[in-house]
Amino acid sequence: MENQYFTSDGLNVKNRAFLLGDAVKVSFFVRNGELIMDEECYFFLMASMRKMRMNIPLTYTLEFFQTLFHKDVINGKGIKNGIINFQVFRNNDAVTVSKSSVSYFYEVTESDDVLAVHQRPLEMDLTKEINVNSNLLSNIRVHCPENIYGGIYAEENDLDDVILLNPNKRIARTTSGNLLFLEGNVIKVPKQSEGAYISPLMENFVTFLHKNNLADIQEHEIIAFESQKAEEILMISDEKGIFSVGKIRNKTFESSRFIEMVESWKKSF
Repeated sequence: MENQYFTSDGLNVKNRAFLLGDAVKVSFFVRNGELIMDEECYFFLMASMRKMRMNIPLTYTLEFFQTLFHKDVINGKGIKNGIINFQVFRNNDAVTVSKSSVSYFYEVTESDDVLAVHQRPLEMDLTKEINVNSNLLSNIRVHCPENIYGGIYAEENDLDDVILLNPNKRIARTTSGNLLFLEGNVIKVPKQSEGAYISPLMENFVTFLHKNNLADIQEHEIIAFESQKAEEILMISDEKGIFSVGKIRNKTFESSRFIEMVESWKKSF
């Protein structure tokens, strides 16, 4: 089935999202006909808009989004499981940009279960031709030419994704999500100060593991070589879902323990 698209206004090519990438994107999740983690996703959207100095309409309450998605997506289109990639962009309707209003556009990608690990493990590599920054805006999903470049690089080299480094040559993230590295009972996650995305999906997962003593979660500065030391690697993308990483260069990885952890996490909903 093709993805479903929704917008608050008629789309105009003169909008600042199209011309300048002046937009932020946050994902919401539908599972078994209900919104899950909606509060976490909503507060992340509000934080992202504040970081981009957007005017937040008074109508943008949690209840507004809950009603909107139930009306248009769950009830309107009958979608029971999927990812709502919600994008807010600044209009060009005021004397100054700082006074401009905002509009939204969102796309819904259906899936069997948004919390399931995709069956096919990913093959990745590191790219050192470009890097991603590690500043205030690096942690939110805004226009990022590095992601576009990395995605094309992956396609041209028969890869599923690439690992992006920060200016200090340490692991930040992939083009679409964050990486978790399992060694023994320890899960290492790149720090947000290293350029990793803020991810409500990943934060919910690692919080569950921590509360249930299923793993020791540690935020780290991770050099590129450490990706080869891990026993298992998981990639969590708010935009695309959850994937095991099967191969980086000549090193292959198992996935059974992460899959078992994800299965336990799913039962908590």
